[in-house]
Amino acid sequence: MSRRADVADVPGLVERARAGEARAVARLISLVEDESPILREVMAALAPHTGHAQVIGVTGSPGVGKSTSTSALVTELRRHDKRVGVLAVDPSSPFSGGALLGDRVRMQDHALDREVYIRSMASRGHLGGLAWTTPQALRVLDAAGCDVILVETVGVGQSEVEIAGLADTTMVLLAPGMGDGIQAAKAGILEIGDLYVVNKADRDGAEQVRRDLRSMLQLGDRPEGSWRQPIVLTVAQRGEGLDEVVVQIERHRRWLEESGELQRRRARRARDEIEAIAVTALRARWGDVHGRSELDGLAAAVVAGTTDPYAAADELLADL
Repeated sequence: MSRRADVADVPGLVERARAGEARAVARLISLVEDESPILREVMAALAPHTGHAQVIGVTGSPGVGKSTSTSALVTELRRHDKRVGVLAVDPSSPFSGGALLGDRVRMQDHALDREVYIRSMASRGHLGGLAWTTPQALRVLDAAGCDVILVETVGVGQSEVEIAGLADTTMVLLAPGMGDGIQAAKAGILEIGDLYVVNKADRDGAEQVRRDLRSMLQLGDRPEGSWRQPIVLTVAQRGEGLDEVVVQIERHRRWLEESGELQRRRARRARDEIEAIAVTALRARWGDVHGRSELDGLAAAVVAGTTDPYAAADELLADL
């Protein structure tokens, strides 16, 4: 599709996406991922239709069963007649730059369900377990009428805490027999979870993981009225325990609304999104700083001691 056709068809794409047409949703997310020149027009058209979806982050170390749990959770949510979107963020291929694992392959049970939309997104080197364009892709699925959007992170372990700033509810998965499962939690996972799920609970050690996790959570200093994170045992491969996960997600949603935390989280999410877009625009406006001729003169002045790096940087910024 040409850029001219894209420009002419933005309202049509949005309307078709709102009607649940998967190809229109896919096209809009592709415009987001490609940072299309008409992305601002797309976001403006989507804005009036956003703010309704419940965003649930699914994170945890590799091997705990995130994709299986996500698929089982989709099944349970569909039993509650929810329209579900899934953004599965995967590592990037070093050759194509695309999503390396392709979670859609692992969620084929939902391939023919028109009320489920699953999209794999490449992280493209972005740290924190998400892709840089994930917030905008969320807006597309929100405007497309999804009641719940599941965001499955890459699975990089302890550094994967960015999801907490994006989701209304962050679900952290652990599993028995992982060796350092609780150790990984100590390094930051415990700080971001709203709901903890011990998957593969049919294995030995599941109850011990739950006890250890509960003990660690009780060490935290929580103010009166704060959310108490539940711990649920599941066997996602057999769909066991997912009904309780949905119950706890709904409990957390009610607490978020009643406490005002939902509005605070979404305002913080919007602020971070605006800041990221503004910084990216500044970088683009700045251009290739290494190619600027005045940089050589400033560098020489710093070497000669006639100015300092901060003053030189201020002078360079003054021309921006």
